[in-house]
Amino acid sequence: MTARDSRSATGSPGRSEAPGGRGGHVGAPAITVYTDGACSGNPGPGGFAAIIVEDGVERVISGAEPHTTNQRMELRGAIEALASIPDRRQVHVYTDSAYVMNCFRDGWWEKWEKNGWLGAGKKPVTNRDLWERLIAETRRHDVVWHKVRGHSGDVMNERVDALARGAIATLNPRG
Repeated sequence: MTARDSRSATGSPGRSEAPGGRGGHVGAPAITVYTDGACSGNPGPGGFAAIIVEDGVERVISGAEPHTTNQRMELRGAIEALASIPDRRQVHVYTDSAYVMNCFRDGWWEKWEKNGWLGAGKKPVTNRDLWERLIAETRRHDVVWHKVRGHSGDVMNERVDALARGAIATLNPRG
C-alpha cells in the first residue's frame, strides 16, 4: 500500500471546508511535506522535523525540547512545517502519526471545537495548545493528509524520522 491510498484525508483542516478565502498561489504546484516527531523516553527529551519539497527544492526544519512527549513532537513537526509556508497553498502532508492523521481523517477537531475542547468522557483535550495551533495553520492552506506506515521503507519518512531523532541529540551535544 502506498502513501497515496484511500487513507488520505482532504480539506482544510479536515474533510470539511474551513472558513476563510480560497486562492493564494493560483496554479502554483502543490507542496509536499513529510513530518515526524520522536521522543527518548515518553515523556523525555524530544525532537521534531519536517522535509518540505517545493518545486523540487527541499528544505528541512527541526527542533527539540528537553521534556516533552512523542505526541507533542508529532504535532510540532506538522505545525512548524505548515507555519513555514507563506500564503495559501495546496499542501500534501505525509505523517506516520495515527494521532495526527486520525484527528483530520475522522474530524475529531470539529467535535472538540463544538464541545468546548472536551474529548472522550468530557475530559479536556490533551495537547489543546498545539491542536489549536495546528488547526489554525491548516486553515491557512488546502491540506491533504496522507498516512505513511512508519519504519516501512518509505525513503522520505525514514529521512524525516532520522532528522527528528537527530534533533534530540542537539539537546546534549557531546564535546
